[in-house]
Amino acid sequence: MGGFFGVVGKEDCVFDLFFGTDYHSHLGTRRAGMAVYGENGFKKSIHKIENSPFRTKFDGEASSMHGNMGIGCISDYEAQPILMRSHHGSFAITTVGKINNAKEITEEILKGNTHFFEMSNGEINATELVAAIINQKENFIDGIKYAQEIIEGSMSMLILTPKGIYLARDKFGRTPIVVGKKEGARCAAFEDFSYFNLGYTTERELGPGEIAIMTADSLKTLVAPGDKMKICTFLWIYYGYPSSTYEGVSVEKMRYNCGKALAKRDNVKPDIVAGVPDSGTAHAIGYANESGVPFSRPFIKYTPTWPRSFMPTIQSKRNLIAKMKLIPVKELIKDKSLLLIDDSIVRGTQMRETTEYLFENGAKEVHIRPACPPLVFGCKYLNFSRTNSEMELITRDVIAELEGGEVSDDVLREYADYNSPKYDMMVEKIRERLKFTSLRFHRLDDMIESVGIDPEKLCTYCWSGKE
Repeated sequence: MGGFFGVVGKEDCVFDLFFGTDYHSHLGTRRAGMAVYGENGFKKSIHKIENSPFRTKFDGEASSMHGNMGIGCISDYEAQPILMRSHHGSFAITTVGKINNAKEITEEILKGNTHFFEMSNGEINATELVAAIINQKENFIDGIKYAQEIIEGSMSMLILTPKGIYLARDKFGRTPIVVGKKEGARCAAFEDFSYFNLGYTTERELGPGEIAIMTADSLKTLVAPGDKMKICTFLWIYYGYPSSTYEGVSVEKMRYNCGKALAKRDNVKPDIVAGVPDSGTAHAIGYANESGVPFSRPFIKYTPTWPRSFMPTIQSKRNLIAKMKLIPVKELIKDKSLLLIDDSIVRGTQMRETTEYLFENGAKEVHIRPACPPLVFGCKYLNFSRTNSEMELITRDVIAELEGGEVSDDVLREYADYNSPKYDMMVEKIRERLKFTSLRFHRLDDMIESVGIDPEKLCTYCWSGKE
């Protein structure tokens, strides 16, 4: 995943840029960067943040960089923002998204004698590729539109130029761009909460496919938004920070709604309800409030020296650290029937280890209630994991076992349908494998209702397999 922040002011903007970017740290783990423009031109800095938080790495830049315009990002993948010099002039660009047809686009552009730098894993920097696509056209507007047209996947971007910052939300609005304003300044962000403590109030969200230019004095639409939106529902379930709002819907409130809906359909009577910290907590509170079962914290997440939830990228180490961060409160576990809510089950490894952990500490029962439906299809639109391999999903492994091998998308959709016998077989097999007392997933219709906006505006591909 990743997040970005941009600001344009009549005075020096680096203080706002530093803290606004830092507030996106929950969205990425590997690299971060800032680029500014002022009377001395462009200046850029990029650091690895795998073993140190953004604020520590960029503390020096907060004092040494100066400019009245800037963009910053937190990224799981490529180093960015990048600085470019082309027939458009000099500019800096940062992106959030995924390019599924990068190889084909790169080969086409290379025919024009354009050169690329490879990243350490042999891949092309996606942000550099976007910049190269934009440079194929005579002006920024046509270049951005061209990028949105030919990229398969999604791509939102901020482009810093001497004239202002171009904002472009991806074609179907799968990720957000929201604009804030205060006296003498404007900002653009992935997460709206990132600018509240800096004195900004929300001006508006960009629509799907909208392109605008932002200056301290104005926000001007250059390409009108499209009619079709497919914003990622997983933003509310997991990736979004609790104090964020997308399309007018609070992340925290949506999670309460999820827990409430889970409770209405449940028939177990646990002693306590708990959330896997931190993203499962709000779901669990919603469940507890609706069911009347007390909310409790049978384990506490130790964060002083383990602040980064996604680090490191090696899965075996991530599982170990996930376990090390959870400190049990044995008095709340021993001889108790626990109902535990997590945002989702992906590979299942961490949830199995968490359940074993609770049993080892004396739990009598452990009932698991994921706050979203089973993840059956790998995301085609956003970089949610390093490989995005569908075969890393426990659902796909279980389905392959039940069916005796790989199956068609039509069969997969049968397993994704909560009204089908295949769905029940899959859920029971997952429960057996992960050794839960019981397992019940959030239903797709209930999850959509928990968001509360037009279902046609939501992307639910990873659960339903439907575009």
